[in-house]
Amino acid sequence: MARPLMPKATAVWLVENTPLTFEQIAEFCGLHSLEVQAIADGEVATGMQGLDPVVNGQLTKEELERCIADPAARLNMASSDIPQPVARPRGPRYTPIAKRQDKPDAIAWLIKHYPMLTDAQISRLIGTTKPTIAAVRDRSHWNSPNIRARNPVAMELCSQGDIDAAVGKIQAKAAAAEKAKKRAAEKAKAAAEAAAAAAAAAEADAAAAAAAPEAAAGAAPEQPEQPAETAAAEPSTESTPPAEAAEPPAPDEDKQVSGQSNAENPNPQTKEPTAA
Repeated sequence: MARPLMPKATAVWLVENTPLTFEQIAEFCGLHSLEVQAIADGEVATGMQGLDPVVNGQLTKEELERCIADPAARLNMASSDIPQPVARPRGPRYTPIAKRQDKPDAIAWLIKHYPMLTDAQISRLIGTTKPTIAAVRDRSHWNSPNIRARNPVAMELCSQGDIDAAVGKIQAKAAAAEKAKKRAAEKAKAAAEAAAAAAAAAEADAAAAAAAPEAAAGAAPEQPEQPAETAAAEPSTESTPPAEAAEPPAPDEDKQVSGQSNAENPNPQTKEPTAA
């Protein structure tokens, strides 16, 4: 949200000329409500000339009257056709001439105590160049024998917050890289385990397929084969009686002989006449 150009002077004018609440004035001017209360009590901004935001075009009269009627409402800046100023990018850090000779000492201190800092970060912290940092690092600087590592914060070349922020960026990048490496290792391990499981499953399926015919052959009982001659000679007991029961028993040899004699002499009582 846009703020007035002179917030304290605007707050002084609003406190003196309007019945707005401290919260409304504080939010519009970007101050704390206790600070606005201190301005009203005369403890802060004593003797400061108030600045009218309506005259300067920062606030409309209708908006001011609306917020006066409704204490819960909040003031809104008036729209302006004037383009807003654009912040320029920060250039190189300015170092007084009297302290420029202390830069090599500060570079040596940072290299010694914060070896994780890159040359670009040291260059931004101290306001020096990369060739100078490289010369101090490899001891090829023209004044290398006289360089003593000294804290740049004590020499007012940079702040401790700047150093901590630079170190925090390095640590965050290292943590992100380590996390990504760990994630990649976990993915590779999971892929290897999945491949091993798939190979084991394929081997198990192949073994099961090879063992299936053997199991089927072992489950069926083996029936003995009957010789063809024996099967043809043996009659069926269901349809015809046995051959021994159908044929009468064979007569003895004596009966056979008598049968033959009877056949030759059909009348055994008649005797042939003997020759006289």
